[in-house]
Amino acid sequence: MTSRIHSFDALDNFRDYGGYDTAAGRALKTGRLFRSAHQASASEADLDRLAALDLGVVVDLRRPVERRRQPSKRAANFTGQVFESDLDEAGEAPHITFLKTADLTPDSGRLFMTATYRALAFAPAHIDLFGRYFSALGETDRPVLIHCAAGKDRTGMLAALTHHLLGVGHDDLMEDYLLTNTAVDLVGRAPAIAEQLKGFTGREASHDAVVAFMGVEPAYLDAAIAAINERYGSIDGYLEQALGVDAALRARITERLAA
Repeated sequence: MTSRIHSFDALDNFRDYGGYDTAAGRALKTGRLFRSAHQASASEADLDRLAALDLGVVVDLRRPVERRRQPSKRAANFTGQVFESDLDEAGEAPHITFLKTADLTPDSGRLFMTATYRALAFAPAHIDLFGRYFSALGETDRPVLIHCAAGKDRTGMLAALTHHLLGVGHDDLMEDYLLTNTAVDLVGRAPAIAEQLKGFTGREASHDAVVAFMGVEPAYLDAAIAAINERYGSIDGYLEQALGVDAALRARITERLAA
C-alpha cells in the first residue's frame, strides 16, 4: 500500500496529498497537506496520532446534519482552527435521497455521481469553505486537514483544486484522487456496505452498484472540471472569481507549500 496512506484504527482514507512534483520544477512538501474521512469513530490511539501531526487547520466539508449525526472527536490538546459551514442546511442530503428512492444499479450510481460533481464546485457552502481554506493555506505554517464524510468527493474536489493551483500535473492530480479506491478497499468492503445500505433503504444493492457509488472514477472529477470551465472559463478563473484566490495569495501558498 502506498506510503501516502496513513493507518489508523477507525479513521478511513487518511492520506498525505503533498509530495507531488510541480510544473515549476519544485515539489510539494510532505506532512503539510492531509485529507481523510470523518473522525467521529476515532480511537484514543487515533487521536494521539492526530495530535502528533500538530494540525493547525481542520476543514470539515460536511453539512450541519452530518456533523450532528457523527460529531468529530478531537485530541484534548488540539489547538487548531476548525472551519465549518452552516449553509445548505435545509432538506435531506442529496445522496441520502438517492439511496432511498433510486434504483441502486451501477448506471444509476454513475449518473448520480456525475451530476453531483457537475454541481459540486458551485454549492454556496463549498464556495465558502473552499475560499476560507485557501486563505488559511496562505497564512498557516502548520499542517492542514480537509475532510468530509467519506473523504472522497468534496474532499477530492478540494484536493484537486489545491494541486492545480500549486502546479501539479493532471496525471498526478488524478492519481491522488483515485487513491481513495485503494485506501478504503472498496472491493473487499462492498458486501458489508451493501448490508448497511439494505438496512438503511430496505433494498438490495449489487456489488457493482456499491463500488460505483462508494468509489471514485476519472469521469466524476472530469465532469466537475468541465462544469467549472463552462462557467468560469478555467480552473484559474474559478479560483480567482469564486474563491478569491488572487496572484498574491497564490504566491503565498506556493511559498509555504512548495520546496
